[in-house]
Amino acid sequence: MSAFSPLQAKRSDADRNWRIFLWFRVLFSARFYYPVMAVLFLDLGLTAIQYTLLNVAWAAASLLSDIPAGVMADRIGRKPLLVVAGCCMIGEMVILCVAPHNGGTVLFFFCLANRILSGLAEGAASGADEAIVFDSLAESGREGEWHHVMEELTRWQSVSFVIVMLIGGAVYAPGFVNGALALVGVHAHLNQEMTLRFPLVLTLVSAVAVLLLAMNFREPLRPQPHSLEDAEGHRASSPFGAYSFTLQAGRWLLGNPVALFVVCAGFVLDCVVRLFLVFSTSYFRLIEIPEIAFGVLGAAMGGIGLIVSPWIRRMVTTRSIGTSFAIMTGVVFVGLVGVALHPPYWGILFGYLLWGAMTMIGFSVSTYLNQLVDSHHRATVLSFKGVTVNLAYAGISLLFALALRMVPGADAQEQLGHAFGFLPFWLLLTCGILVFAFRKHLRLLTNRAPESGT
Repeated sequence: MSAFSPLQAKRSDADRNWRIFLWFRVLFSARFYYPVMAVLFLDLGLTAIQYTLLNVAWAAASLLSDIPAGVMADRIGRKPLLVVAGCCMIGEMVILCVAPHNGGTVLFFFCLANRILSGLAEGAASGADEAIVFDSLAESGREGEWHHVMEELTRWQSVSFVIVMLIGGAVYAPGFVNGALALVGVHAHLNQEMTLRFPLVLTLVSAVAVLLLAMNFREPLRPQPHSLEDAEGHRASSPFGAYSFTLQAGRWLLGNPVALFVVCAGFVLDCVVRLFLVFSTSYFRLIEIPEIAFGVLGAAMGGIGLIVSPWIRRMVTTRSIGTSFAIMTGVVFVGLVGVALHPPYWGILFGYLLWGAMTMIGFSVSTYLNQLVDSHHRATVLSFKGVTVNLAYAGISLLFALALRMVPGADAQEQLGHAFGFLPFWLLLTCGILVFAFRKHLRLLTNRAPESGT
């Protein structure tokens, strides 16, 4: 048998990495408790305000770990950070599986530990997973295939989300579980306190698979960290050198208006949509959807990605960056206005619109930034993106918590219904600020296609 040539080996590693990347992303992001996430935490015994504050803690943990993780990924390699992400995911799920039901302060601290570990996992994986695949493709001269990798990822995430939403919603409902057990001759009488753990256990199994996948990535050949020096001669392997390289990446981002706009527009749109999605199951209750339908409706949301992914790829390859984000802003605004009105039953259509918008945002930001950033700073700049997204999400979560306290009515669903009306106005305000900040670069953003980093 003839040995592989270096080019064949690089192509083999690239193919291996992008396939592992698909499974890693699918299992890392599609969790079985998502169809009942807000309801699960509330049924455990938390209040709506406590749940909102936990999301702030998640964002803060991700925020504080994102840039250090990105710098480490650029300096020591991407794979170690992905392994750390897998370990953190296992830890967060173990803690939530054993959290005491109606445990008061103890429950809150269990959930706080869960959210912190979840944020650390997100921070460790942010940028590193995309960077290891894009670098593998670039090493074999195939960086132009990134669009297709992202399209494939969107499709697989959509399929997995359908499966996860159906299974997660089903195993959460004691009526369904007891009925299914009765069909096989097991006459159990499980209650909600017991079945609410089932989606968590399934996600713990996924977390173990995520760790195994992370350990099977192959690091692409890159210059060794000690060979990289900044303009003042500081080596990347030293603490000051890592800090210096972080500043270099930050200066590059601030000096590149196209990349900076992609990051800013991404977090402006992402934070409002993400906030809604976190409360999506509570929104289902608000529009009078029965809980037994949560999984099916969530699965239908996942299927939207299958429909929109080819269109998104065409959008980012044929339209300017400014035009693409203008389209996404319009979609998000219409969805938020509909959610603010929350008409019974058919208000679910606005939830679907926002889910499709989130798919558009993630696909577009990832594609544009990977094309614009060079390999040595790729994970760091992608981490900057993650930091801004989480900082924006933490900020809007705090504002939303204030909105929940200010609206009348002690009922949590009524509070949410009023607070959702705050989101369209926030989007208009932040988009107005964004347009004003980049007013001198509007022609560049509407005429220029993104260029690959060197």
